[in-house]
Amino acid sequence: MGHSLFSGKRRRPRKRFVIIFLGVCILAIGFIFFPQGLDPYYLNQDVPPIDDKAGVEIVVPSIRLWKPVRPDIARIKKEGCVADGLLSDYNKPEVDIPLARESDCHYFHRALETWLKPPDFEEAQRILLELDRPDAVYGMFIAEAIDRKADYLYRKENRLFDFSEMCRKHSKHFWGEHTCKPSLKTKEYQNYLRQITRDAMDVGVRVFLFGQIHHQEESTRFPKVDNVIREMRSYADARGIEILIGAQTGEITREKYLKHFDFIEGGIGLWPDGHVEGGPCFTKFWKQEGDWCWPLMWHERWRSLDIDTFVYLDWNGQKDDDMHVFASMPTPLRHHTLENLYSAMTARNIGFFFPLITPLPRNKGDNCYGPRKSFYSPAMDYDCKDMEMINTLLPDQKE
Repeated sequence: MGHSLFSGKRRRPRKRFVIIFLGVCILAIGFIFFPQGLDPYYLNQDVPPIDDKAGVEIVVPSIRLWKPVRPDIARIKKEGCVADGLLSDYNKPEVDIPLARESDCHYFHRALETWLKPPDFEEAQRILLELDRPDAVYGMFIAEAIDRKADYLYRKENRLFDFSEMCRKHSKHFWGEHTCKPSLKTKEYQNYLRQITRDAMDVGVRVFLFGQIHHQEESTRFPKVDNVIREMRSYADARGIEILIGAQTGEITREKYLKHFDFIEGGIGLWPDGHVEGGPCFTKFWKQEGDWCWPLMWHERWRSLDIDTFVYLDWNGQKDDDMHVFASMPTPLRHHTLENLYSAMTARNIGFFFPLITPLPRNKGDNCYGPRKSFYSPAMDYDCKDMEMINTLLPDQKE
């Protein structure tokens, strides 16, 4: 006897289809709302940091240095200072630590460095304790330069990171012997960033800056930084903390790409008489379209009205960069320039960061400097003597 087209037995495949369809929908929702590809420590707020120097993954007690304040971007824009390598023992700690402790700076930009050298968090913790600034916010610089021969333990797999595997193609020796540009596309670099950014958050760093992102990102149309940022924010959420993430975006104007970041940043374009030129590129290096452009990030061509902008006296290790020009000025002109820059940028709702610890080009003329000729310092015991002026301009809101 034949079956009717509408018999009960013929309806069973339809029920199976509905069940399968619902299952697929549930899986899709899970992928959308719950980040994938995170390491096993994700969402485990009770997992303490791992001892870098242990040969195996030995869990050590978490050290609570202090309860860092929430990073308030409005306050950071008005009370920021560039303190390059403050937590990385870059310059002279015996000078830099008291200088930072006694300053009215609320935010220390690029305090933890990674240029050609992986971060030493044990050293950073020691300096943080000595600084004793529970009111301060510290930033980390994620450099566009790595040393291919660096030794650094990858705790998750109990092996050394292979920094050569992080390199962008055709970038070897770009910054000097044994160096390269890291590529966000490589799995090894993603693993490295996951470990060091999480360690940084655990010791109290709350602001992260990607250096010259166009060197690290191989395509802004098909970016990889979004995955890294998503994991960073997920870890911060799991720890119950807030972080800010920015980048040196250079000539990138793609708004969709820029919106991955909380802020963008770059140089001023300073001339020896203290004025700042009005164009989008520093004309010391750029003369016409097609020339290399050192973007002046306060200019409307680069700024996005939806993203905060930070500027400061930048450096590239060459004579006549912002910092060299500034340090070559007589003291009254330096002070006048700082006052004018802070006032002008604040009026535009742009953050201007005062120089506290910044590199200078070596042996490039008659400029003031700190305890080392290769670094500027405003300390009153050395040539530049700008700290009192800087503190006068900064709001004194220490807790």
